Amino acid sequence: MADWLTAEEQRAWRRTAAMFTLLPAALDAQLQRDAGLTQFSYLVLAMLSETPGRTMPMSELASMVSSSLSRLSHVVSRLEKQGWVAREPCEDNGRVTMARLTDAGWDKVVAAAPGHAAEVRRLVIDAVGPDHIADLDEITGAILRRLDPGGKMRANPLSNGC
Repeated sequence: MADWLTAEEQRAWRRTAAMFTLLPAALDAQLQRDAGLTQFSYLVLAMLSETPGRTMPMSELASMVSSSLSRLSHVVSRLEKQGWVAREPCEDNGRVTMARLTDAGWDKVVAAAPGHAAEVRRLVIDAVGPDHIADLDEITGAILRRLDPGGKMRANPLSNGC
């Protein structure tokens, strides 16, 4: 027999599920409106911008943005057409493809970041309030440890090596 949720658990879950649906759509709408980027494209650019040399293997980038290689490759192709990302073989291992944020890509993510940060602040940080930021971090960290036991989505970019 199923271990049913209590009324309080059901309410909390339904609110969480609604947030999972509404928050990405709201963040995506802001990025589309203000920067012409999807949330996923912005995440790809942002992860590369935080990496030493602004370069990392495509497989590592896919892991960082919680994506399949094929989805990432499709998005990187669009970013390449805009001149924001370049793909190149790894110098040490020609079988590894590296994604590199171009100078134009850097400029794009730097221009998009303030509006995105403001929207994150408006929708999440200010709604939670300064007294509950640590609680939010603890709660989301606990859930992420279940969803991502290896910590790939929680980690900062580690290297730009092949």
